[in-house]
Amino acid sequence: MPSGTAGRNLGLIVALVALAVVGCVTAGSRFASLDNLMVILSLASVIGVVSIGMTFVITGGGIDLSVGSVLGLASVWATTLATQTMADQYGWVVMAVCALAVGLGAGLVNGVLVAYGRVVAFIATLATMVAARGLAELIANRRTQIVDVDSFTDTFRGDLLGVPKIVWIFVAVAVAGWFLLNRTTFGRRTVAVGGNPEAARLAGIKVRRHTMYLYALAGLAAGIAGVMMLARTTAGSSTNGTLYELDAIAAVVVGGTLLAGGRGTIVGTVLGVLIFATLTNLFIQNNLDSSVQAVAKGAIIIVAVLLQQRLTARSTTG
Repeated sequence: MPSGTAGRNLGLIVALVALAVVGCVTAGSRFASLDNLMVILSLASVIGVVSIGMTFVITGGGIDLSVGSVLGLASVWATTLATQTMADQYGWVVMAVCALAVGLGAGLVNGVLVAYGRVVAFIATLATMVAARGLAELIANRRTQIVDVDSFTDTFRGDLLGVPKIVWIFVAVAVAGWFLLNRTTFGRRTVAVGGNPEAARLAGIKVRRHTMYLYALAGLAAGIAGVMMLARTTAGSSTNGTLYELDAIAAVVVGGTLLAGGRGTIVGTVLGVLIFATLTNLFIQNNLDSSVQAVAKGAIIIVAVLLQQRLTARSTTG
């Protein structure tokens, strides 16, 4: 298993290096500059945090289609007039806690529906996706809400040691996610629940409760990403996070986490996010049609899924 994981990660690194080489050849110094590297990392950071949460859900045998909408709802709720007025009095923490609470609450709703309501994860999170986006539109009245709290922008915008602060947040979440999945009982239980829920139940794991925790974790990640989105754009909008759920699933699958559950990799997810962010930047630098980019992204996903099926079949027959 470790050698297989190392091999997959090495393949992703090779793919990332290949994209970088293509970028340097086709776009020259525009692509190879340090400023552009920071742009790529900033682009990867928000969707990267969402993808970390998605990794846990998929590893546990589930799926969450609501994370993008929850991110949008968190960004809107955290920038309402009432929230920002309180933040002016008590500090930026009010806005951050509001966004995290919205994400965690939405994740718990998903978890309760899936684990205790026995609603299929696809349907439960699809319903939450639609409801969260609609609620965000109602709260914001389909308008963009600008961040007016100076303490918030001072805390989360700008650079730290030459690197955007949201990139540091992504790094912190990725490290915490890796530790949680690979070095804790929670991570081992997640893999067990995703691999064989009945065997996990017989082993004494409270499968329903653990499943609820996984969706809550994904919601919390979406809330953190909402804070990062506000830092990047200084605006809360119901359109924030549109289609992020699909980008997150794509990054997780390309990274090597099994769609069927039972195997997950945070390092692979991070590499998958970086691959798609680099690919997007490469197309922008070369002024290529976004439709071609969508086709390329779709082809990458299909190849990744086919490779997963082949590797799974080999391990089963072996």
